[in-house]
Amino acid sequence: MKILIIAATYNEIKPLLMASDLMPLQNDNLYSYHDHTIKILITGIGMVSTAYQMGRTFTNEHFDLALNVGIAGSFKQEIPIGSVMNVVEDRFSEIGFEEGNTITSFKEFGVNAVVKNLFLFKHKSLSGLQQVKGITVNTVHGNAASIEKIKQFFNPDVESMEGAAFLFACNEEKVPCVQIRSISNFVEERNKSLWNIAIAVENLNKALIKLLDSI
Repeated sequence: MKILIIAATYNEIKPLLMASDLMPLQNDNLYSYHDHTIKILITGIGMVSTAYQMGRTFTNEHFDLALNVGIAGSFKQEIPIGSVMNVVEDRFSEIGFEEGNTITSFKEFGVNAVVKNLFLFKHKSLSGLQQVKGITVNTVHGNAASIEKIKQFFNPDVESMEGAAFLFACNEEKVPCVQIRSISNFVEERNKSLWNIAIAVENLNKALIKLLDSI
């Protein structure tokens, strides 16, 4: 199987890259892992760079599976820090227009801000991951008023800066995919002393390696 693993930053998948079973090949960012060939794509943070890098990659290569892995913020106390989630529906939360106190999408122009995973890769190793809805943003939320507003309009479970772009590209190319996110913080008034990026990255890579070991 040829697998594309996409992360915004190197540090989010550093444990995988240090794994003894991951063997570098001659080509840049190409590895062997058991019976699989894996391409690692570090896109940079944000939906624009993710979309560009994925489009460039999909133009030249075909993949049997694409995995977007990274950390995320949780809007809900029942999704605590360290949880690993399978984001099966995502939304470009800023696509649309404000109309008084509401946010309206551009559906009448054929623009759908909601992106569902139409080619969801299913495997027993993913069965333990809760399926959730996400939003993808350019600016992470850290203000109580804007957080309450986004909860009221969209009721998201998690927040990232790349997820919807990933799902959109995979849907367009009909590539089986999974967006795996590990919670590093709650979406609340910004206070990084309450975050736990280390445990989020650790649990994320455990789930990722478990999936790679079992497919």
